[in-house]
Amino acid sequence: MKSNELIKINTVGEATKLFGLPPANHPLIGIFHLSDAKSFTASEKSITTLSKSVQLNLYSILMKDGSQCTSVYGWREYDFKRGLMSFFAPGQVHSWSGDYESPDISDVSGWVLAFHPDFIRKYALGVKIGKLKFFSYETNEALHMSDAEQTVIEGIMQNIYDESNRSIDAHCQDIIVSQLDVLLNYAERFYTRQFRTRNSVETDILTRFQTILHKHFDSDKEKFVTPNEIATELAMSVNYLSDLLRNLTGQNTQQHIHAYLIERAKNLLLTTNLSVNEIAYLLGFEYPQYFSRLFKNKTKQTPLQFRKAS
Repeated sequence: MKSNELIKINTVGEATKLFGLPPANHPLIGIFHLSDAKSFTASEKSITTLSKSVQLNLYSILMKDGSQCTSVYGWREYDFKRGLMSFFAPGQVHSWSGDYESPDISDVSGWVLAFHPDFIRKYALGVKIGKLKFFSYETNEALHMSDAEQTVIEGIMQNIYDESNRSIDAHCQDIIVSQLDVLLNYAERFYTRQFRTRNSVETDILTRFQTILHKHFDSDKEKFVTPNEIATELAMSVNYLSDLLRNLTGQNTQQHIHAYLIERAKNLLLTTNLSVNEIAYLLGFEYPQYFSRLFKNKTKQTPLQFRKAS
């Protein structure tokens, strides 16, 4: 197998084989103690020694005990040195580069949970899960938990583990899905806590965010900046940045950009003789009609009405 070949994992069975986990009791869901993983097992030795990319077409949740986790998140040290959780949506690619050798993880405590989208498709959770943005956060934006939070999550994981290892009956799937729903509800709660309990870090991020806005719009040639571009400069995923800003200020990234644009537009309308089209182009809008529509949506006036009324 070539070193750059993408390994596609489409079933729970394929995932357990790749990571050296014991066979799952249910074909669509598997939950295991992290210490059960024997790292990579593969039919070709080259997979374990060369660079590899794995596309996991399953939902997966990884929970590690705090004693083994690093507490570095993005560009700075994190203040909760406890357990962590990471969430991955189907289709995401996981990569290991260089001369990779699987670490000895026999003494690592935690859980790994993987389930096929079909397992929850007929339930309300099948729709809800697509709206949970933390499944698209970057790995370094993991959920860091306090001891109390970790105890709650471990209890739910144990419930899922116990139920998935019983004989499958008519109630098994309903019970597991209900436990998954509870798990994800707690994850939402704990992520919200994570945003709100790190005020000094959040304020620093907000300052850096505003600096980036100024950099883009205060240059000689203003450029319409996107949430993706700002998130990249802050070394964050776009969804994590948006959720962080919303919890800190009540506005997401796009709303902050729009608010800044409107303030810039107001200044230009009142202090220059530039036409509306010229202002739109100056602010980076490709189509002046979009600028005028946005301005009216935010101020309840057209740009010309605002200029005449001021």
